[in-house]
Amino acid sequence: MSRPPPSTRDQLAQAATFFQSGMSLALPVDYAGVSMALTWPLLASGTKDFDLVCVPTGGLQADILIGAGRVRSIETSAMTLGEAGGAPCFNRAVREGSIVIRDATCPAIHAGLQAAQRGAPFTAMRGLLGTDVLAQRNDWRVIDNPFSDAPDPVVLIPAIRPDLALFHCPLGDRQGNVWIGRRRELATMAYAARRSLVTVERLVDDLFATEETAAGTLPALYVDQVIEVPQGARPYGLWGVYGGDLPALKRYAAEARTPEGFAAWLEEAQAEAAGIRGGAP
Repeated sequence: MSRPPPSTRDQLAQAATFFQSGMSLALPVDYAGVSMALTWPLLASGTKDFDLVCVPTGGLQADILIGAGRVRSIETSAMTLGEAGGAPCFNRAVREGSIVIRDATCPAIHAGLQAAQRGAPFTAMRGLLGTDVLAQRNDWRVIDNPFSDAPDPVVLIPAIRPDLALFHCPLGDRQGNVWIGRRRELATMAYAARRSLVTVERLVDDLFATEETAAGTLPALYVDQVIEVPQGARPYGLWGVYGGDLPALKRYAAEARTPEGFAAWLEEAQAEAAGIRGGAP
């Protein structure tokens, strides 16, 4: 007699076993497919001291983790809730000096991930020369181009190799492949990271069965677990599927301005998520 498939709640609980304190986590920009559904098992796991890599900017998910006291450092080119305003927990952490901030640029973060994807220890860039960002990063190096006879400085960016990449997609299949469409930064995250956890709106039989989906599919080789969680990006939207919930983001921005307001918001959000928001348990 075959066993029934595990429920969404069970699969999310299983995903929580991937998290370990001290890990580095790659999180996508708000429009690329944020797996808000994975935020709650991560918090429930009790793990902490995460080093966040925002690809290339951070928003609600990163802010929640900071507010919950789970973040040790963050590398990002910006932190924002978009039209809802600034990221209140991040702003408070900056004022208090409670986390390490690794200020970066969008190209630098993408370049570091691409270096890891290629198996290279670093990559070179020019655009950072003379910037205040470079002056604050003692892990970046300036050298002379070894192929030039004249002085020709370039900046070396170390490879960024996260322990875990987390994101949300419209489709996955039963072989573990996920459809990312044109969101190639998600592929870069998965290629660079040691492991990847992905939530999807729905599961289909085989994403490689048609030309329409095959071209935008990330192979299961780079995906460690796929979980079907409808509405799994909420309150963010998901490209081509649904729009974001701006009032919900504005409410968070207002309530999280104080530690007490954030704590009350988080308790309510975790209670709602316990019912597997948007999907059946």
